[in-house]
Amino acid sequence: MAKLTGQQVAQHNSRDSCWVIVHGKAYDVTDFLPEHPGGPKIILKYAGKDATEEFEPIHPPDTLDKYLDASKHLGPVDMATVQHDEKVKDPLEIQREERVKNMPALAQCYNLLDFESVARQVMKNTAWAYYSSGADDEITMRENHSAFHKIWFRPRILVDVEKVDFSTTMLGAKTAMPFYVTATALGKLGNPEGEVVLTRAAHKHDIIQMIPTLASCSFDEIVDAKQGDQVQWLQLYVNKDRSITKRIVEHAERRGCKGLFITVDAPQLGRREKDMRVKFSDAGSNVQSSGGDSVDRSQGAARAISSFIDPSLSWKDIPWFQSVTKMPIILKGVQCVEDVLRAVEAGVQGVVLSNHGGRQLDFARSGIEVLAEVMPALRERGWEKKIEIFVDGGVRRATDIIKALCLGATGVGIGRPFLYAMSAYGQDGVERAMQLLKDEMEMNMRLIGASSVADLNPSMLDTRGLQAGHHAGVPSDTLGLNVYDPLVSPRFAEKSKL
Repeated sequence: MAKLTGQQVAQHNSRDSCWVIVHGKAYDVTDFLPEHPGGPKIILKYAGKDATEEFEPIHPPDTLDKYLDASKHLGPVDMATVQHDEKVKDPLEIQREERVKNMPALAQCYNLLDFESVARQVMKNTAWAYYSSGADDEITMRENHSAFHKIWFRPRILVDVEKVDFSTTMLGAKTAMPFYVTATALGKLGNPEGEVVLTRAAHKHDIIQMIPTLASCSFDEIVDAKQGDQVQWLQLYVNKDRSITKRIVEHAERRGCKGLFITVDAPQLGRREKDMRVKFSDAGSNVQSSGGDSVDRSQGAARAISSFIDPSLSWKDIPWFQSVTKMPIILKGVQCVEDVLRAVEAGVQGVVLSNHGGRQLDFARSGIEVLAEVMPALRERGWEKKIEIFVDGGVRRATDIIKALCLGATGVGIGRPFLYAMSAYGQDGVERAMQLLKDEMEMNMRLIGASSVADLNPSMLDTRGLQAGHHAGVPSDTLGLNVYDPLVSPRFAEKSKL
């Protein structure tokens, strides 16, 4: 079969006939324009051209095979005949590339916030804005971190801590550490290899990885990257089309996933203004979603990739999930005691106390604060063994992990810090971040007087700072303040030169 030429493809550059090139192959996407979750405008920008650079970070490689009929796959293109627009480099991008050349050595990163500090300087603006953004005023995002500082330790002395064992069991799977890599979207924004970097690092340290629905790598790529009996879970955004959801769940179970984490805090994705502001110059247009509602696609990557999520998901759907899988079912994004109790009654195996990293409802309480209320309520009913409780959001130190375990959590999820480590330093960065947590964990368990996870209990904590009316000051976290990227206001255009 003769290859298409760049000139042939270039003729199809309109809404009426739109061809694009991805990875050296041409595709007719004319009929797909109205259905594209990111809106037609971004595709039309590349009509008749090579769209690989735009496509790569935000689409799994099997996307076109899955969603575009085979008749629209037009075949290979002779890339030597394809004209590429001469790009004028943004001065800010030139500055960023200079910073990349002068990055601190990996050995200079001594804690998780160090990776965030470096990533902020070396990541592309669009990627940083997507990863770092929180909802609205980002109060919840900051509180997730600072809430841990309201809890103080009550260490025990003269305990034999020569040998410290911080291995544990989560959902029946043994793991070397009581934390897991929680699901985060669009890994290739930060690293060209994407989520498989996290898979390989997790294997190195015997840590569980949760695979995201909105990964840049395909689900199968991430599963194929695991080694031996490495444990993976699936995070699920529930599709309006339940047959698609069923297919995803069944496939995950066949491929060996050991837990189904259903995201329940995102009937629509939150309003993340850092992400929106970066996207403003390339705003997508309004298109009709499958439900017939006009969806605003100009509000950043989050909104663009999430229009399939079902806002009608409810407690009534839990029995259906229980009927289609034998995997443990965990509700991810539970935010109050009442819903934890209802989850026990519904017969699910776990919940994640989470507010989505502060990216959904601003002024949602931190997971650690909710945990402090949940565990006494479960113990009061004798239900603490009926369900596993996980927490995520704001975890940056092993002391944060230990506080959650003392309160009764089975484990904690860590997301952004591993993305930042991956974005700045690749797999070596993620492995160092995990090793730093291990080192901190060993030291701090010795200092609190615990030789194993089983020794951690509520008597080792002073939680009065979480109680209403207790006005103990929260210590200032200089590292956290230093790396936080404040929200900004609209910028005036520079005065034009006469």
